[in-house]
Amino acid sequence: MTENFGREGDDSQASSRSPGQRLRSLLNVHSVASQVFVLQLALAVLLVIAAVVALALQSQGASMQEARQRSFVGATTFAHAPGTLAAMKSRDPTALLQPRAEAAREASGVDYIVAFSPTGIRWTHPDTRLIGKHVVGNAYQPSHSARPYTSTFTSALGPAVNTTVPVVDRSGSTAGFVSVGIRVERASEQVVHQLPLLLGSAAGGLLLVVGGAAWVSRRLRRQTHGLHPAELRRMYEHHDAVLHAVREGVLIISSDGRLLLANDEARRLLELPADAERRPVAALGLEPRLSALLASGREATDEVLLAGDRLLAVNVRPTAPYGGPAGTVVTLRDSTELRALAGRAGVAQERLRLIYDAGLRIGTTLEVGRTAEELADVAVPRFAEVATVELLEPVLRGDEPVAGVGAALRRMAVSGVTEESAIYRVGEVLRFVPGTPMATALESGGPVLVVDLRRSDEWRRQDPGGTERVLEAGIRSLIAVPLQARGVVLGLANFWRDETSGGFEEEDLAFAEELAARAAVSIDNARRYTREHTTAVTLQRSLLPQTLPEQSALEVAHRYLPAHAGVGGDWFDVIPLPGARVALVVGDVVGHGLHAAATMGRLRTAVHNFSALDLPPDELLNHLDELVAHIDTDEAQTAASGGGGQSDDEGTWPGGRDSDTAGARANMRRTGITGATCLYAIYDPVGGRATLARAGHPGPAVIAADGTVSFPDVPVSPPLGLGGREPVETTELTLTEGSRLVLYTDGLIESRDRDIGAGLELLRTALTTAADRTPEQICTAVCDTMLPEHPGDDIALLVARTRLLDHRRVAEWEVSSDPAAVAPVRSACLRTLESWGLEALAFTTELILSELITNAIRYGAQPIRVRLLHDRALICEVSDGTSASPHLRRAAITDEGGRGLFLVAQFAQHWGTRYTPDGKVIWTEQSLDGGRPDPGPDSADDILDQWDDVPAL
Repeated sequence: MTENFGREGDDSQASSRSPGQRLRSLLNVHSVASQVFVLQLALAVLLVIAAVVALALQSQGASMQEARQRSFVGATTFAHAPGTLAAMKSRDPTALLQPRAEAAREASGVDYIVAFSPTGIRWTHPDTRLIGKHVVGNAYQPSHSARPYTSTFTSALGPAVNTTVPVVDRSGSTAGFVSVGIRVERASEQVVHQLPLLLGSAAGGLLLVVGGAAWVSRRLRRQTHGLHPAELRRMYEHHDAVLHAVREGVLIISSDGRLLLANDEARRLLELPADAERRPVAALGLEPRLSALLASGREATDEVLLAGDRLLAVNVRPTAPYGGPAGTVVTLRDSTELRALAGRAGVAQERLRLIYDAGLRIGTTLEVGRTAEELADVAVPRFAEVATVELLEPVLRGDEPVAGVGAALRRMAVSGVTEESAIYRVGEVLRFVPGTPMATALESGGPVLVVDLRRSDEWRRQDPGGTERVLEAGIRSLIAVPLQARGVVLGLANFWRDETSGGFEEEDLAFAEELAARAAVSIDNARRYTREHTTAVTLQRSLLPQTLPEQSALEVAHRYLPAHAGVGGDWFDVIPLPGARVALVVGDVVGHGLHAAATMGRLRTAVHNFSALDLPPDELLNHLDELVAHIDTDEAQTAASGGGGQSDDEGTWPGGRDSDTAGARANMRRTGITGATCLYAIYDPVGGRATLARAGHPGPAVIAADGTVSFPDVPVSPPLGLGGREPVETTELTLTEGSRLVLYTDGLIESRDRDIGAGLELLRTALTTAADRTPEQICTAVCDTMLPEHPGDDIALLVARTRLLDHRRVAEWEVSSDPAAVAPVRSACLRTLESWGLEALAFTTELILSELITNAIRYGAQPIRVRLLHDRALICEVSDGTSASPHLRRAAITDEGGRGLFLVAQFAQHWGTRYTPDGKVIWTEQSLDGGRPDPGPDSADDILDQWDDVPAL
């Protein structure tokens, strides 16, 4: 090898040699490169000489062919030229044809054009002395008189070609002949002109070949390191001996996937045929994976692959970086003794991969049934051909299970077979017979293996007919594993294998137990979540209205749908108010779970209490905001003590757009503030007016009586509990009878894949489609259109159709400040009651109105009005211009006054005061059936006996 490297070093200096030195080096015939160069040079010279000779012969043949073509074309053209036939039949053919023949001869460059008669007498000839004489030679042969005839002959000036063409008239008889002759020398003149170019090309080709041979020889000299043929032969023999003597298989494969070389060991290991060289690797009948690796050409290091009954360690390396052509060299080592170990390692690796996949695929949801299905799907077909999962009944409800003999389980999943072919279908309740592998696993808490089901009498006890069908389907082996978490058995997982997979073994028990344990943790988490979710839903629904109160102002329908992942704090309410009015409430507490549901209950109760005070919407929301802030006080202090606290922008409100409410709710969730949103509306059926205010809540939708849908602009204030309140603004809408007022929470219009704008447009479409339906049908249509498959937030929906109180059931009077005005108003009220058929209420109404009107005149201010409303109850309202409110008290026997309001409370079922921007309204409600409250210790009748002021009214 030292000698070779020395020669290579000498060749590396070739670039510094002179041209003469390079030529002498190439002509040194001792090296392989020099011999190849001399052979290539001799071969190139021979090829050039042969090419020149071939060119000369080709030129001669081309000249003869050119002469024949020109002679034939000339004779045919002149014979068929217009006037030739007529001239031959004329009295003097020579006079007509001779000038034309000479002109055509000079124009075409032929040697002669001779026209002669059928008898062989010339009519034309370049030598006029021969005109009239008989044609000699082979130009005239009667046997060819019917067709053109071409012949060659040797003239005094060299080889020539003659073509004779007959001229035939219409009757088919020959009128004469035309003979055209040309010398071959004249036709070869064009070829001679091309000889210099052809010879130059040959010389250039010779130079190119010589240069190429020199380059190839130089390249070969580098590749052979200047070795002599004997040295190369010895090196080849040495390498060949080593190649076939080593006990490691060696393959050399070309870049196109063909086997170039295989040593004896490779042939033995791969059992290659004798003619394997030069065949594609894919056609050698190797194992698919081994064949694919060898044909791919990619590098590999000790990849263990099967080859027949052997296990081979395969290494693949490219040959190009080492000076060889593109391809690969492959070495093979027999590692059959490692097969068993590698097999076990492969199984262990596959088990680890399956356990990893199980961790990713099992428990993706918090649904018990879905988790059971994921366990069955993971096990099939990588661990078992069939998998079934049964869970104890309490688990499905979220309760703590108690496993025992005869416990009821419900089948939750079947994988690997169709549900129709399973013994028990999904949803069926099972009770395993004691002694069966399933019952044993449940009782013992450990896995049970049945290697051969055909020999298991215990397994057949459960269902002899069904088990026989299982055996007929080819199932042969079973592992029953209890699903247990925290020491509690939740159910059972059964893994089945058929006869093709070889059945389960003892070593499979640990893996089956590990797989079941991972699934059991997810199932237990889902069970506990189900319990919490059920508790939260139960609490939420118990805190929501169970039935809507009776009232005449609105026809109301509602929907409440808890979130799929957890209960939130959405709520709605319908609250009857004095004066036949109704309050509609929709709210949303930020967050999910029991805390949100409990907070919702507190806020709903607070709304009821504030509504009892008959507060306007803006004041009610202000009071509600203070309550929410009070709820958050303790939590905010706790967060502050722990280093947390509210962000700097919690007390600010970015604006009044609906799109800002979502950001505010997210900010409250992030900072731990309870927070809530609310929309509060009061509808008055007397004038069809609705007064609305909202705090961080989506605005309402209105379906007009004509079916058009709109979203009124209701100013939005910050959500409740955000801090730094701005004044709450109210909006008043006038709604015609039959209009629909739609209130909802943000869960209806917002979702992960839908923003508020798209949700509002979708809601508009749903409401427009259902505009002519009842509120109940509108709720159904909106839910069908808007609800996602798995809602991420609670949804509360309230649809109210407006009604107007008949104007004939409304009476109103203006009252002056003169006490004498009481009697006329009282009389007018009694006449109105008679027209309504409420004479039974005349006495009590007279007492109530007398007291209320007298107090308004005495203590109030103008304007003073009296209004009677005939609704579900008789409503009496007396309004004045002051905000001073009367108070109920118990008068002493000696007091002259103080009994009037007590009488009002005794005779009316309900009474109260509400404040207006212009003053106050004192109202009472009386049952239409004339009933009175039960008399107390001091009944109204007793008080009337002591009331001296009544007659004066």
